[in-house]
Amino acid sequence: MRRIEPDVWAGLAALLVCLAVGTPILLGVAETQIPRPVWGALFVALLVTALIAALWEECRPRQAWVCYGAAVVLGWLTILTAPGAGWLPILLVFTAALSAYVAPPWAGPVVIVLNVVVIAVTVGLTGSTVAEIGLSALLYLLIQIATLLSVLVTIREQRMRRELSEAHLELRAASVILADTARAHERLRIARELHDLMGHQLTALTLELEVARHREGAGARVHIERADRVARDLLRDVRATVGQLRTDAPDLREALAAVVRDIPGLDIGVWIDDDVCPTEEVTLALIRVVQEIVTNTIRHADATSLRIRIESTPEREVRFTSVDDGRGSPELRPGNGLRGLSERIEAIGGDVRLDGSDGFRVTATVPAR
Repeated sequence: MRRIEPDVWAGLAALLVCLAVGTPILLGVAETQIPRPVWGALFVALLVTALIAALWEECRPRQAWVCYGAAVVLGWLTILTAPGAGWLPILLVFTAALSAYVAPPWAGPVVIVLNVVVIAVTVGLTGSTVAEIGLSALLYLLIQIATLLSVLVTIREQRMRRELSEAHLELRAASVILADTARAHERLRIARELHDLMGHQLTALTLELEVARHREGAGARVHIERADRVARDLLRDVRATVGQLRTDAPDLREALAAVVRDIPGLDIGVWIDDDVCPTEEVTLALIRVVQEIVTNTIRHADATSLRIRIESTPEREVRFTSVDDGRGSPELRPGNGLRGLSERIEAIGGDVRLDGSDGFRVTATVPAR
């Protein structure tokens, strides 16, 4: 079961407060200056447009901005048509706070100022004195400012935490790849030294023994041929060792475990079949693919879990599958990160399929060798 984030709980609490301040009017406790059904329609439309704006703030920013503007205007109409409704102006506090999510930075202060003007007019409609109007306007001004600033601080903290997670992931992946690069350089250095020192000497020894084998002395021939076989075996073993040092890949399971370990706010599970034995090139590509997928999940998916599986196929290929429990994206428009992921897989002869209909799923197939 997916864990509900604190932002969701905060939104539900705000919705309950809005319903609490509007329900008495719907029940006839307070009077309205327009027919009650019409006022109820305005109130419901306010809640619906505000909710849509909050839900669309990432996937459809333009539509969210339009819905937010409609919610602000509906809020003013709702307040002005029920001036004696007590705490009803609290609705405008929530519309001001919502601007931090769906509107440009300048919109919040503008909405607050206009809300204060509407509240002052609403209080004036009840026959209050100038002092009472000023006090009410000041009170709601301070409440809106405090609420908006609190929301902005929360958003900034979330953004910084997300950026920290991305930097942490990038550092982990870079460390793994850097360590493998260092190991690869060391293997090549040892391979060159073995080849230059032992390989050359053993090759010279084999040639010398080949010449000696054709000389006179039948008694020495057996020993010379035996030494020849030993020298050739040693040369073959050295070459095999050099080849192994050049082609051994880093351990994929350990590398991915190091990359995805301790990512805050995201439960990551990685399963790798025992028969998966990719080359070094494929291993490094898969490490980068996992890094990009985790980064994309942190930035856009609003997910709490990510599952990754790497397995062998009957066609002797490696199949990579990842799926998260986030919001998905039915209208998939790959950004630079996903395009880079596809290019990285295609560069080693593989192919990628992306699916955002239920969460976000990436399926890639690459040659094992």
